[in-house]
Amino acid sequence: MENLIVEIGFTEFAPRHTCDGENISPEIVLKRVHAPYLAIIVNDPDAPGRAFNHWVAWNIEATDLIPEGIPNDPAPTSPISCVQGTNTYGTIGYRGPCPPKGETHRIFFNVYGLDAKLDLPSTATKSDLERAMEGHMLQYGGYAIAQYKREEQVASTATR
Repeated sequence: MENLIVEIGFTEFAPRHTCDGENISPEIVLKRVHAPYLAIIVNDPDAPGRAFNHWVAWNIEATDLIPEGIPNDPAPTSPISCVQGTNTYGTIGYRGPCPPKGETHRIFFNVYGLDAKLDLPSTATKSDLERAMEGHMLQYGGYAIAQYKREEQVASTATR
């Protein structure tokens, strides 16, 4: 499988991309994309008890930039077109990190280059997406990692 390069431009999340801010999806820069379609899985392996999925999206036409602020619609058409699935919060689209106060969690950005569009509903989860990608993956890039630590004094109504 051919590598693609995934860059997020930060090693620590700004609050605007987290539950302590606006939960805005961050910009993702891609290099060496040769596949016609892309899929994204953003997850937190440090969540207690299981990996926590913050974003699953697919049927993104090949691009070198996934812009910030993808709307949390099942199938947004702007600023890019894609289908977004259900995250571990049980909502559609991106929802940023929200570890327990005082804990630091790592968030992994994994991008897959696919040979075809996937026929999945927006209710699909990470597991559904992974099954659908079997036999379609041409490229993979999963080396973009950022962390987020919620400070004790941060007031937020968001919970896991």
